[in-house]
This record gives sequence, structure tokens and C-alpha cells, in this order.
Amino acid sequence: MEVGRLPISASLRGKLISAGYTTFASLSSLSHSDLARDLKIPESEALEILKAASLNCGLDKPDKSNVIVNGAQTAWEMLHEEQSFPRITTSSSDLDNILGGGINCKEVTEIGGLPGIGKTQMGIQLAVNVQIPVDLGGLGGKAVYVDTEGSFMVERALQIAKASIVEMSNYTELLKKKNRVCQVDIQPTDILDNIFYFRICTYTEQIALINYLDKFILEHKDVKIVIVDSVTFHFRQDFEDLALRTRLLGGMALKLMNLAKKYNLAVVIFNQATTKYVEGSFQLSLALGDSWSHCCTNRVILHWNGDERNAYLDKSPSLRSASASFSVTSEGIRNSASNHKRIKLM
Repeated sequence: MEVGRLPISASLRGKLISAGYTTFASLSSLSHSDLARDLKIPESEALEILKAASLNCGLDKPDKSNVIVNGAQTAWEMLHEEQSFPRITTSSSDLDNILGGGINCKEVTEIGGLPGIGKTQMGIQLAVNVQIPVDLGGLGGKAVYVDTEGSFMVERALQIAKASIVEMSNYTELLKKKNRVCQVDIQPTDILDNIFYFRICTYTEQIALINYLDKFILEHKDVKIVIVDSVTFHFRQDFEDLALRTRLLGGMALKLMNLAKKYNLAVVIFNQATTKYVEGSFQLSLALGDSWSHCCTNRVILHWNGDERNAYLDKSPSLRSASASFSVTSEGIRNSASNHKRIKLM
């Protein structure tokens, strides 16, 4: 349960969230003196907070008879479920190949890279592609787009949506030739109407929204992807307490992982890149440090290879590391132009 439901003042709830205490469970092992120190409040107020949390979730007298442990699923069932669930295409077959077919649901995928490499373009593309109908191999779902940098462009989303509809229409014509009936009755405005956009201006707003998403998705069960662009921005601004930052990010990552598994949806987190001095040379590295790198299921690093955009699968529990080139075109994310040339020559 979340601290936003505690019967305390709004200022105290804000201090709890800002300090990384977003759930009742995060308060369970705290002493009132430790909480007072972290929140910079009198110990009497900290004691009142802990008492309120105890009364609201039964921390002092847990009812073990009501505890339910989820599980008891065989490995065969897990494999069948993973293989049968469709993935979200990136619109680049080369990029899909290194991802095992596209962005996987029930997982958190981190995509990072330097400014201008195409992170937001990819985010918009995924928000559109998640809406591809089930008959065409898609999820037929909706998207939540969390914009922390103000980089989302609705005109660009409309452009990509129009291109996507053209491709879907072409594909349905191909299916008709194979005597398979499939009708695409989607307008570009319908696609835009299925993208729930949230503009975030502070890290406290970001944490509060992530906590709220559970309720939002419960009310909008057709949401099949959550995109955070980017997770980094507000956590690199004026954050001197690195321990606090690590705790806040860890709690947020755990919440997103739970959302992915609970609602069978994909979570895609975009991250900024920085340079790291390793063994006498500077190397491209994603922001937020080594501890953050363990918070996501998959990690993809976007980088330049000369004039060509490349994606490198740096981390995956089931796929080997691999690279693929891609392009950002007027229609959205596509295979690289040089790869198209090589295919024609072959």
C-alpha cells in the first residue's frame, strides 16, 4: 500500500515520497528517530507517521493467515507463455532480430544513448506500434507516455501514425491475396487518442506518477506499454545525496517491474548516456551508475558508428549480445539505408 493514503498532512506525505518512502512496507523496519533524521522533522511527528502506517496496514500485527505467495507455475508453462505472447515491433527488422522479435512484455527494457541518437523517435514509434491489431500480429493495445524532458512531439507522432497505417494497409492487401480476411479500420487520430501522455517537471512528480500508474492501468486494462522518456533527467539535476537517489530509483524500478508482470505489459525506460574512464580511455556508458544497471531486464545502448545509428544489446537474460544498425526516417524507425543497399545487391 502507498503512503499517499496515510491520514497525515500533505506536507508530510510529500516529505515521505521525496525521501524514497513510497509504500507502507518501506516504513516497516524504521525507528522513529531514523525517520525523523531522514525527513528532518521532530521525532514526535515521525512517531505519528509510523503509528498511522501501522494502523493502516497492520504492520504491528501482521495476519499471516492472509498472506498469499504467488507462484506454483512450471518452467514449461513459463516458456510457453513467453513464446506465445507477441512482441512489440520497433519497425526495424534488424533491431527486432537482436531483441528476439521486438520489445517483450512482462519485462523492463532500458534504452540509452547520446542526444540526437533517436531515443524519443523510438519511444513514439513503440507507442504507435503497440496499437497494431492482433490480426496483424500486434497487441491491439494502448500506450502510456511519460515525458520528463518535454521532447515528445505530437506532430511527429501523427506522422509516424500515418506511415504505420499505410504499412498495415499494405500488409492486409498481401493477406487478401493469400485468402486471409483482415480489415484495418484505424485513423491516425485514433492512434493519437490511444496514447496517454503525462508531462513530468520534477522528480517528486515522477515518483508520484509511477505510484499512480497501478491504479491508472487497472482502469485502462488495454494499456500494453509504459514508456518513460527519460528516467534520468530529473535525477541528474541538483541531486547531491547519491544514497537517496539510489533508493528512490530502486523503488521506482521495482514498481515498474511489478507493473510489467502484473498487467502483462512492456515497460521501456529511456536513459541518457555519459562517458566513463575505463583502463586509460573514455567509454560510452549509461547514466545513473552501476547500481541502476541491475534494475532492468534488458539493456540496449544506442550509439553512432560513423554516420550510422547502431543499437547494441548489452544485457538480456535469454539473448546473446548483438548489434544492429537502424535509421530514423520521415516514416519513423526503419532498417538502415546501407542495409537496404546490401540486400538489393544480394
